[in-house]
Amino acid sequence: MVDRGSFSTQATEFPVAVGPLPGLPMTTYEAWAALDLTRAPASGPVAFCGELSPENLLAAYRSGVYPFPVSDPLLRDLNEARWEEQVADGLIAVIGDDDPYTVAWWSPDPRPVIPVAGVHLGHRLARRLRNRLPWSTSLNRAFVRVVEECRTGREPRWLTDELVDSLTHLHQDGRALSAEVWEGDELIGGVFGLRTGPILSLDSMFHRRDDAAKVAVADLAARFCQVGGLLLDAQWDSPQARALGVFALPRAHYLDLLRTSPELPPLSACLLPARRLAILPHDLGVR
Repeated sequence: MVDRGSFSTQATEFPVAVGPLPGLPMTTYEAWAALDLTRAPASGPVAFCGELSPENLLAAYRSGVYPFPVSDPLLRDLNEARWEEQVADGLIAVIGDDDPYTVAWWSPDPRPVIPVAGVHLGHRLARRLRNRLPWSTSLNRAFVRVVEECRTGREPRWLTDELVDSLTHLHQDGRALSAEVWEGDELIGGVFGLRTGPILSLDSMFHRRDDAAKVAVADLAARFCQVGGLLLDAQWDSPQARALGVFALPRAHYLDLLRTSPELPPLSACLLPARRLAILPHDLGVR
C-alpha cells in the first residue's frame, strides 16, 4: 500500500514530555509524547529510534508516527549521513538507547486518508463483483501469511524480521489486523495495519489477482465502518492510494482524532462474499 521512500526535511523543535502511558516505559512514552507534530517536518523524518518493540510501536502509532526501518547497514549509514546535521542541531529527535539510524519515523503533513465509507472500487471492479466474482473475504484468518506476502520480493525490505515479530505480537493483542481475499481456498490478496481509535493504518497490501488488494482494502473499511471507525490511513501519497479515494487531511486534524476519540469494539471476523462490497457505501454489508 505504502511507498516508503525518501523525502526532504524541515526544521522543528520538540517540547517537554507529558505523563506516562500505563504499561510502557516512562522514557519511551515521554519521548513520543514530547514530539510536537503540529510543528514537525511535513515531508521528512520527525525522529530516529532503533527500538521496534511492540510497546514502542504502539506508542508511536498512538502519537501519529510510523516507522521505516532499514535492513541494510549501508542504508543505515545513509540515514546518518543524510540527517546527522539536523539531528545534531536538535531538529530531528533521537529516542531511546539503541542505534537510532536503523529506523526513521515519519508523520507526513497532510496525511493521505480514506473515509471508511468512501473506498473507490471503480466501475469495472464493481461490475465484476456484481456479476458474482467468486471471491470471499475474511478478517485475521491469515495475518502472518499476509505480512509475509507483503514483504516478499520488495526492496528495500522495510518489513524487517524485528518489525514483523512486533506486528505479530500486536496482532495477538488485537491491535494489528489483516483482511484477506480468497478464491476458494487460495489466498489471492490482503492488507494489514494497526488500529488506533477511529483510525486504521494501511501499512502494506499484496495481490495475486488483479484488484484483489483493492477488495481487501474495501473489506477492511466495511468492517471498520460497522464498529464506528472513521478513516483508513494510507500513510504515503501514491497512485495506488489515489485510486482508492484518498484525500489530504491536515496533520493537526489527524492528531486531534487520535487524541479525542475512544477505542472501538472488535471488528466482525466472519467469512463474507466479496460481491457485497459493490453495493452503496452507506451500507457495506457486514453483519
